[in-house]
Amino acid sequence: MGYMLGQLSTRSSQPFTVDQTHGILRRPEHRIEASSDSLGWTSLYASTQREGSYEAAFAPVSDHLIIVHLDGPVRVSRELDGSRTHRLVQPGGLFILPAHREFGVHLGGSLATVHVYVRDSVVREAAAELAAGDPDALEVLPRMGERDELIESAARAAGELVREGQGGELIADSLAHVLAAQLVRKHSSATRICESSARGLTRARLAQALAFMEEHIEQPICLRDMAAAIALSSVHFVREFRRSTGTTPHQHLLVLRVERAKRLLGTNLPIAEIALRCGFSHQEHLTRVFGRIVGLTPSAYRRYRRS
Repeated sequence: MGYMLGQLSTRSSQPFTVDQTHGILRRPEHRIEASSDSLGWTSLYASTQREGSYEAAFAPVSDHLIIVHLDGPVRVSRELDGSRTHRLVQPGGLFILPAHREFGVHLGGSLATVHVYVRDSVVREAAAELAAGDPDALEVLPRMGERDELIESAARAAGELVREGQGGELIADSLAHVLAAQLVRKHSSATRICESSARGLTRARLAQALAFMEEHIEQPICLRDMAAAIALSSVHFVREFRRSTGTTPHQHLLVLRVERAKRLLGTNLPIAEIALRCGFSHQEHLTRVFGRIVGLTPSAYRRYRRS
């Protein structure tokens, strides 16, 4: 098996593209359905595809690969560190390949998958927040065939977003931090997890966070910027915000945007303009989120208000 060279990752401020992956997706046996290349995500790369049977070896890249099997079972062989492992992987089974590791793989049949790459910098940030010791010394452990409901759920959510061609940097960051935290907690060499004594944000910090969301509601908002606004790391911010509100920053921001849209639907502004004023990328994006939260389309809600 010859090596298919993958490029090492650029800085995390740069868009994460297929050029920074192992090159698995470019193999002729595979048919890509959708990917995040056009979405501008920086902390996460995601794609959905139908893979055909193949055998190949791949050079290392700088970030962590998670593959979720959507159907099967299928036989997979993995070569890593000079040893070969064989497994019949069931639907929902994971393939985790840590950063900076070369590997070989033989896929024994056709398979639908979601591929997700998480930036190593995000994993290091999670390690600094959650694990004892030097975060740079922590190692993500390879997996093949194991189940992890949290990782599977987050990966499937990323797959849905790329299939819909939706999802800003905030939701990508949120998914990346969820995946990174779970890699550290359940799939790493961490010997002890540091439990924070804090139980939610202080009232002042929560007010700051909500004010930041309101002030920037029309703009794309990055999770890093939200956390920095109240002087916390992204991992700490997501965890403590959820403890305080029962929801994630991304979910809360969507509710704020929908509430603003509801107010503006009482005016004569076109719905497309309302979408932009509320931070949605276009009218269809507003319609989809509004319908999920309110149970009506924006047009139907406007008619209801005027009746």
